[in-house]
Amino acid sequence: MKRASILFLRAVIVLIGMVALFILIRFPLTEGRAVNLDLFSIYLDPFILYGYVSSIAFFVALYKAFKLLGNIAQDKLFTLNSIRTLRSIKYCAILLSILILIAGLSIVIFHNPEDDAAGFLSMCIITIFISITVAIALAVLEKILRNAVDMKSENDLTI
Repeated sequence: MKRASILFLRAVIVLIGMVALFILIRFPLTEGRAVNLDLFSIYLDPFILYGYVSSIAFFVALYKAFKLLGNIAQDKLFTLNSIRTLRSIKYCAILLSILILIAGLSIVIFHNPEDDAAGFLSMCIITIFISITVAIALAVLEKILRNAVDMKSENDLTI
């Protein structure tokens, strides 16, 4: 892979992380029920704190993807370290889908009946679907990479 395309993908990952961080900081200030609250009360809301804790899995996955691109840049894709990195990204995607499911279920159970939670629940369903799709794709890629590493090690032993 060309160094320019790897640099571009790394820049995209950094940009995604910065946009996600901006949304995490800015969104609670503009949320409907938080408009009249002070800054301290906004960020001590249990649901917002849950969102921040849940986002750790997303940022870990971004870091691991950045690290995987570093392995690709150094021509170390077919190593056990790359397989471990893919596996940890897959686990982050699975964990993120579970955490989003818990958030959606808590809104269904505990939300005010006068509030319309359909928009939030549809976003939960979409993000769960995306996370599961990413986890499945990474599982397939991990299996292919593991087979390639096994074949490479067998060829190295016969030479």
